[in-house]
Amino acid sequence: MATVRPAAVAGMFYPGNPRELALEVEDLLGGVERLEPQFGHPKALIVPHAGYIYSGPVAAAAYDELAPARGIVKRVVLLGPVHRVAVRGLALPACESFETPLGRVPLDAGALRELEGLPQVVRSDAAHAQEHSLEVQLPFLQRMLGTFALVPFAVGTSSVDEVAAVIERLWGGAETLFVISTDLSHYHPYEEARRIDRGTVTRIASFATDIDHEEACGATPLNGFLKVARARNLNIRLLAACNSGDTAGGKGQVVGYSAFALYESAPVAKDAAGSTLVSIARAAIGGELGAAAPLPSAGAPWLAQAGATFVTLMLAGKLRGCMGSLRAERPLGDDVAENARAAAFRDPRFTKLSAPEWPRCQVEVSLLSAPKPIRFADEADLLAQIRAGEDGLILEAEGKHAPFLPQVWEGLPDKRQFLQELQRKAGIPADTRLARCKLSRYRVFKWKQDPLH
Repeated sequence: MATVRPAAVAGMFYPGNPRELALEVEDLLGGVERLEPQFGHPKALIVPHAGYIYSGPVAAAAYDELAPARGIVKRVVLLGPVHRVAVRGLALPACESFETPLGRVPLDAGALRELEGLPQVVRSDAAHAQEHSLEVQLPFLQRMLGTFALVPFAVGTSSVDEVAAVIERLWGGAETLFVISTDLSHYHPYEEARRIDRGTVTRIASFATDIDHEEACGATPLNGFLKVARARNLNIRLLAACNSGDTAGGKGQVVGYSAFALYESAPVAKDAAGSTLVSIARAAIGGELGAAAPLPSAGAPWLAQAGATFVTLMLAGKLRGCMGSLRAERPLGDDVAENARAAAFRDPRFTKLSAPEWPRCQVEVSLLSAPKPIRFADEADLLAQIRAGEDGLILEAEGKHAPFLPQVWEGLPDKRQFLQELQRKAGIPADTRLARCKLSRYRVFKWKQDPLH
């Protein structure tokens, strides 16, 4: 029988009911207003570990960065401080998996073998049994990554070099993600905590390795990781910071929270990425018409990330096909190629694209951000929130749904008319109140290539 470390703080730090937990995580992620498409995913996250009511919005800002990592990240190395049982070193459990209401996460047996010979790595079920700093991260990881294996360290008394050596041993490639679990200052008055935490956030962003436990309870794993991050020249970005007085607590004694993402490489150049995606779309369509050509930049790592795209074909200034994906469910390069073929040959509004037409077609590729729900009180509130010319919208009601790309604003600049036409496209009766509908928004990067002739 496989041994399991059961959930210890479900029902306290986060909902214990699977459906309620899934909805809570989805709601927290939906509240992260990142409306820009992503290239690549972080090598590491720094996240808080309080109850979701307190630090959940800050943690969600970090986990939202993992949207492109699904299917790529297969191993998560999770390091957090011990709160209940003291331990010398970095403690692994003896179990074979961790359990949350969302299911079980197996430990990475291969990674455990890689750690053999490091004296600072110890075994302690007691250190893990009631430890929340690791457990509260798992539902977010399960939601964002799906299937992955875990290497969980409950970190006790250790030097910066001891922690860094473990991290270096497990560094790996794109398949490995590091998550450092730490809150910031504890139990100071609101304004004093803000002052302390501003300083700590600045020190984290500058890769300090002497942060103390009054500044961050997870200082031991944090310092060790920041040493490695500095040596490897990672790029760090602050995503969110606040304290419990900003979320669900009083302001007399607060706990601070922050979220960072760290990246191994410089951001992908937007124009270069667009050129590659348009070339992939052209190669996919041309290949179907007998003009086979190798897909460009097929080895670019960012093409393997999960992505959602639309491909639009225009002929003599008129639409000739448009098909796409609203959710990132397959590798970006594959998604563009498949949507290009669908726009050319499977759009039900048009006949199949012919070889003589193809050289005269303009190709446009749109890369979508992850859709985010719009929370609105009434129609006036909704209209005030929508950004004409920028927002793509998805309307859902009564089991029906339809999207409009932001490009549709060019022909429908009025917000009410835009929504009415979207409602009509979805097949939702015109007298259906918008308050009964679910609306999500997204943004796009788009690139065009003129006809070859």
